[in-house]
Amino acid sequence: MAIHMFQQLIDTLKKSPKRIVFTEGTDARILEASARLLAGTFLTPILIGNVDAVHAAAEEAGFNIRGAEIIDPETYPDMDKMVDTMVELRKGKMTADECRAALKKGNYFGTMLVKMGVADCLLGGATYSTADTVRPALQLVKTKPGNKIVSSCFIMVREGVGDNTVLAMGDCAINIKPTEDELVEITTEVAHCARIFGIDPKVAMLSYSTKGSGKGEDVDKMRHAYEKVLATNPDFDVDGELQFDAAVSPAVGQLKSPGSPVAGYANTFIFPDINAGNIGYKIAQRLGNFDAYGPILLGLNAPINDLSRGCNAQEVYSMAIITAALA
Repeated sequence: MAIHMFQQLIDTLKKSPKRIVFTEGTDARILEASARLLAGTFLTPILIGNVDAVHAAAEEAGFNIRGAEIIDPETYPDMDKMVDTMVELRKGKMTADECRAALKKGNYFGTMLVKMGVADCLLGGATYSTADTVRPALQLVKTKPGNKIVSSCFIMVREGVGDNTVLAMGDCAINIKPTEDELVEITTEVAHCARIFGIDPKVAMLSYSTKGSGKGEDVDKMRHAYEKVLATNPDFDVDGELQFDAAVSPAVGQLKSPGSPVAGYANTFIFPDINAGNIGYKIAQRLGNFDAYGPILLGLNAPINDLSRGCNAQEVYSMAIITAALA
């Protein structure tokens, strides 16, 4: 557990406490994390579900959720207003009856609570699939102005004695084979996310080639994406295309890209596709002893994140803090 990083996030949240929706209010892992969050008084859980069922589940599991807000879609007093808002957002793609049926489900109902300002952020996926968390977010909260895609970032943390290493990696989970323009968007979002977690981003656009040492479509894609990032964000410390050793080894990086502010010193890594990204972050996790936090969804109008269905209560707690920090 990256104690130092999380303490900084908690200190920030204490100055401006947030409200987070959990779409699966009766899940024991959600209840355990909620009890722990309530004890910290920097984040208020909103649990979706039948009030009696949520209380019974908490009592059975032995978790004190006093102070949490429990909202049941079946008895929500503003449901008619919520249905009208959703009909408007769906722009003719769903009828009022279809919207009402969707809003009886925790994923759609919770997402609309965020959309309507009742909550600041949402964490789902303990039992829902990734698609069932991301789809309502895309339909209702939607992407930020200027953004066309949702992407993702992993924050990688390795704590040592007097040496804490925090890295950002993207996109390792959402976009399978991003285009040049999608890579520009991913790079901008991942760099912004890195800053939230205390990283001063030095961004490496990764490839099997460094500055033309290799040839191919994928090399061209990363080089062109780098040029577009630089054109739109001239203040970014970014370089590409770079092989991984040129990105992290000062001797190799400065030999291959002399004078680069990034080559040899990168802490934020943009992968050419999901194959490389997924493999890359898991190598760092399993062989480099980094803790991996994510995937953190980027590009939406409000922070909405997805849990692994195999998650434990500690992961729910950590991701809740990360999600709230993005708000």
